[in-house]
Amino acid sequence: MIGGTFFLQERNLHQAIDIEALCAERGLRITEQRRVIARVLSESSDHPDVEALHERAVAVDPRISIATVYRTVRLFEEAGILDKHDFGDGRARYEAAPEAHHDHLIDVETGKVIEFVDPELEALQRLIAEKLGYRLVDHRMELYGVRLDRES
Repeated sequence: MIGGTFFLQERNLHQAIDIEALCAERGLRITEQRRVIARVLSESSDHPDVEALHERAVAVDPRISIATVYRTVRLFEEAGILDKHDFGDGRARYEAAPEAHHDHLIDVETGKVIEFVDPELEALQRLIAEKLGYRLVDHRMELYGVRLDRES
């Protein structure tokens, strides 16, 4: 609770982002295998790691190697198309770079990632930066927890 009130929007913040179109906008050469990987990423509603991306891509084109997926993910990340996350499970996980900011809550028991927005929390973060003499330009927040109904 912040300031006596609590407002939180937990929702499916995933909106389909056309990674293939972003590649074209940024002048990236798009091979057929990259196109498949881009489509798999665009259709993902989770935060897959490279191994999960490879499994999904191979279902579309069995010729795609894990090395191709690693190279493509690195290329997309360097181009600002993908965001890389470390949710504490030892795997780099990816999502299309969102247009709107959101934070993550990770269930440490199941690995489920919940995306959320809390306007009061965003305001508090800006206020903290200002009190310390800074203008906040960006941030990333990842909370880790266990469901309350599992603790008893």
